[in-house]
Amino acid sequence: MEDIRTQQIEAVEVLKDYNERLVRSMKNIIPELEGDRKKDTDKFLDEIIKGINWEIGILNGTMELINEGEERVKKEEINGSILKLSKALEGKQDHEIATSLKETLPVFENFGKVAEEVLKLVK
Repeated sequence: MEDIRTQQIEAVEVLKDYNERLVRSMKNIIPELEGDRKKDTDKFLDEIIKGINWEIGILNGTMELINEGEERVKKEEINGSILKLSKALEGKQDHEIATSLKETLPVFENFGKVAEEVLKLVK
């Protein structure tokens, strides 16, 4: 059991470091999707979506640790936000994707804060 906890702590550490870059990338792509499109916007967006999916996978595997003692992340909020983003991505309309990313951004900013908080508690 302790081995799983150690792995979860390590995963949260990686999430914390990665999250800063992901949030910065999300902020950077929003203006591109709002009309300042670049040659590599589609590739950049694909990488961001892969990052979002990766963070969600890490969160799913560490939810027990993250919510230990108190509920810091609510799965329903994540699911709702990701569902809206998925629908926007399916529609392939830049403006809708940008709007959805703006709504999703606070959820991911919170992941970084939560990861930092949890790491302080477990160390």
